[in-house]
Amino acid sequence: MAKTMRNNILHELTAKINAISEAALFSHESPDGDCLGSMLALGLALETLGKKVQFYNTGYLPGNLNFLPGADRINAVMTPEEFSGTLIFLDCAEAERASSELTEDVLKDKTIINIDHHISNNGFGTINWVDEAAATGELVYELIKELGVPISADIAVNLYTAIVTDTGRFSYSNTTVKSFQITAELYQTGIDIVKINEILFEKKSPSYMRLLQSALANLKVFHNGSAALIVLSMNDFQQSGADESMSDGLVNYARNIEGVEVAALLKEVAADKVKVSFRSSSWLDVNAIAGSFGGGGHQRASGCTVNATLQETERLIESVLGEALTRGRDH
Repeated sequence: MAKTMRNNILHELTAKINAISEAALFSHESPDGDCLGSMLALGLALETLGKKVQFYNTGYLPGNLNFLPGADRINAVMTPEEFSGTLIFLDCAEAERASSELTEDVLKDKTIINIDHHISNNGFGTINWVDEAAATGELVYELIKELGVPISADIAVNLYTAIVTDTGRFSYSNTTVKSFQITAELYQTGIDIVKINEILFEKKSPSYMRLLQSALANLKVFHNGSAALIVLSMNDFQQSGADESMSDGLVNYARNIEGVEVAALLKEVAADKVKVSFRSSSWLDVNAIAGSFGGGGHQRASGCTVNATLQETERLIESVLGEALTRGRDH
């Protein structure tokens, strides 16, 4: 985003936020570190300014994110008719990513702030700040600084979690100099990044390890070794005792195989509904692939939902990925 446009949006956002007395903050279903960390960091900053804040996320909160300051205040049940003030969406490419209840009719006449880093964002807000940063947390950091709110340790923990998870501990291609610069300032608040990283990345529950075992057992490499699939059924989750959030990141086990350009993780969530996560290594635009199924995200990481059986979805995704790889870089 051009610097002038960025400054104009930041000015508009700060003016709007300074004028409001309360806000409802939303993050997407199947929550991750970026959406929760961004939402909680901004909410805590707004409270510093004397605003009344409500946090909403209808998904199951991953156990390793319960430590985030403010996480115990997140409401799982939404009552849209009671929403008052300004609605702020964090890390949501569309309003329905926060909840299927947030339809156009519900949001009609509402003031909506949309802060996101997904290139597939449909610009659903009254004010839209959509910038392809490494994490939505980076945008929230800039906004908090623009609002003149000091970065407290609690805010820093949330922002660090947002950035470190969406950059894969600064190993993904979306990592920039700004990612390190922001993290350096967050570190100076005195947060214990060793402890945070241990919670986020190192400690694994027995149920997670059983799910990982199933994932690796169900891994398939195809198209001359350039594509890989992991397929997880509802039975795999039931037998392992793992919840859906524990599958986040498993797709990287497939992508990290030498020679693999694109990988997909298929998660059966109902008899005729499968969530698909795509990852690519260097050149394939998986955002375009996810977009063809009504999903989206980033060029190297995206997702969608397919309304079909697990077996049908597996055949379909394998075919689509094979066709995309056959077309090659120039298409």
